[in-house]
Amino acid sequence: MKSSLLFGLAIIMLSGLSFAQTDSLDRSEQPLFSLDGNKIVKSLSAYLFLRPGFHHHFENGRSDNYTEFRNNYVALGIQGEIIDKLSFQFRQRFNNSGDVQSLEMLNESVEVAYIDLGILPKTNLQFGKMAAYFGGYEYELDPVGVLEYNDIANNLLNYVTGIGLTREINDRHSVGLQILNSRTMRFNDLYEGNVEFNVKEPKWPVALVLNWRGSFMDGKFETIYSLSSFRVAKKQGTIISFTLGNQYKTGKLTLMYDFNYYFEQLDTKGMLTNTIQSETIAEDATYTEHWLRAEYNLTPKIDLLMTVMLSNTYGQNINSENSGLDYVRTSYGVVPTVYYKPFKEVDLKLYFAYIGRSYHYSPYVKKQQGITDYKTNEFQIGIIAPLWLMKSSK
Repeated sequence: MKSSLLFGLAIIMLSGLSFAQTDSLDRSEQPLFSLDGNKIVKSLSAYLFLRPGFHHHFENGRSDNYTEFRNNYVALGIQGEIIDKLSFQFRQRFNNSGDVQSLEMLNESVEVAYIDLGILPKTNLQFGKMAAYFGGYEYELDPVGVLEYNDIANNLLNYVTGIGLTREINDRHSVGLQILNSRTMRFNDLYEGNVEFNVKEPKWPVALVLNWRGSFMDGKFETIYSLSSFRVAKKQGTIISFTLGNQYKTGKLTLMYDFNYYFEQLDTKGMLTNTIQSETIAEDATYTEHWLRAEYNLTPKIDLLMTVMLSNTYGQNINSENSGLDYVRTSYGVVPTVYYKPFKEVDLKLYFAYIGRSYHYSPYVKKQQGITDYKTNEFQIGIIAPLWLMKSSK
């Protein structure tokens, strides 16, 4: 899969944006890209996003220490507009698992593969595998540049197959609605033997996501809010979440703040299950998170960033049979970062960052599970390179 995609991109570049469609079922059909000029797409772009880095990692309270080079992010993508109101996007991330997902029948490393169709003025329909319309600016950031995610985003299933509808209300507001698969694997492959006997396969593992984007104060203040409902199983299998993402820009300073809330009848994020060391997937997990990021453009070539994270985990009746909603775990994070941009023509950044994480547990969990608080520390030096191999438009 990976080699074929690289080969396909090479052909596109060498043929002057020409790409022959090789459908063995109908070879007489005119290709989308052709040297003879009969069928040429309106626009085509290809990109290679990279983030190699050097890591020095050490922990207080544990012995997981290492120093190494890593390929943190490697993704190759193609996007284009075939004709007016018909476009597509495809992206494959090569340092993700390459397993084919039993529900969607697609390699897990393929993150997006969808068609976008303009069905009405200011209204678009997307169909295929895509990013869910979750709110928040942490989620909205291009993943090639995110060095550390907060706990929910780090365990979030955000690329799934379904259908989406976006509507631009006016130049300041837009809404989106998606109907998606709630998971990429079949129930038996994901949950068989890992859940309580009352958790069963639903008729349709469906997710609904509603998104609103707003702009105020001449674009200085913007919002990305979302409300989601997932059904991953029958009985104890509903997930309700909402995210409130806020951004404020003034001069050289940009501030972002997200609040996340998740209630999961079946703990798909896994933090509660892992903390209480449950033999089956835990039920009735609640997560709340705060995420704050400040960006300051010190000079045309230097940006200063600070990210602060807080994540809380709660479980129902953890301390005793009728104890109610019990606090279980808190994680903190801080990521100061310096970007240096050596080129005007290319958006390549050299970065230096410190990633500090701290994990704290409730007295009950410490006593019952023998867990102690601990901290992790990491220094990173690397390159963030969103490289556009080609961009074309007719």
